Amino acid sequence: MSTLDKTPVKRDEILFEYLVRLADDRLILGQRLSEWSGHGPELEEDLALANIALDMIGHASGLYTYAAEIEGEGRDEDDLAYFRDDIDFKNFQMLEQPKGDLAYTIARQFLFSLYSYLLYMELKDADDEQFAGLASKHLKEIRYHLRHSREWVLRLGDGTEESHRRIQDAFDDIWMYTGELFEMDEVDKKAAEEGFGADLAKLRKPWKEHVDEVLDEATLTVPDDNQYMASGGRTGFHTEHLGHMLAQMQFLRRSYPDAEWT
Repeated sequence: MSTLDKTPVKRDEILFEYLVRLADDRLILGQRLSEWSGHGPELEEDLALANIALDMIGHASGLYTYAAEIEGEGRDEDDLAYFRDDIDFKNFQMLEQPKGDLAYTIARQFLFSLYSYLLYMELKDADDEQFAGLASKHLKEIRYHLRHSREWVLRLGDGTEESHRRIQDAFDDIWMYTGELFEMDEVDKKAAEEGFGADLAKLRKPWKEHVDEVLDEATLTVPDDNQYMASGGRTGFHTEHLGHMLAQMQFLRRSYPDAEWT
């Protein structure tokens, strides 16, 4: 039984689980963003989304590599990315949803980038030198992701009647997945206690305040929090979309497990 299948009890096991969760989020969203390559509404945005996708996958690679080192069972980042099944992935359900139109992609990116920015502002001071270094390095790129997606929210919201409708629909559709961002289970609590995790409950207020501010500036209506909120991604419960994505993403690597770059 792998470490992912056990309840973490030791510091290294908690750190491994925490790193893998963060990596899964970024790998899955990076994969979704990569689907825009060659399909952006304009060349500049096509390149911007591709670069953000590369950033996200790069962040995942660094986190997986350190997680595999912590685990000490001979696995590497490729094993964690390509040789786990959907139930083993611990990403938020928001991130596995189909890319939708540009408005949906931008709304999701803004909500997650803001969450990531607030989270990594805490993680850059983690009580683990290597993890803190990764967080500090990634934070520089997360700032760009947040600025870019915020500008597009304003552009679409305060643009044409069609762009306004699309970005409003996108926020309305995706809002049910935002509650999961701030749930704290035993892994999160223990990670925070050990000094390398964040108290997610404390991030919710500044996250919501900034979302409210940006949506108001974009002439958009903030969706109602009093609605059904999806949950379960952190425990391996996912929508059908993740399995389809992984089947495509992992196919080549699983078909040729011993292949090497030459």
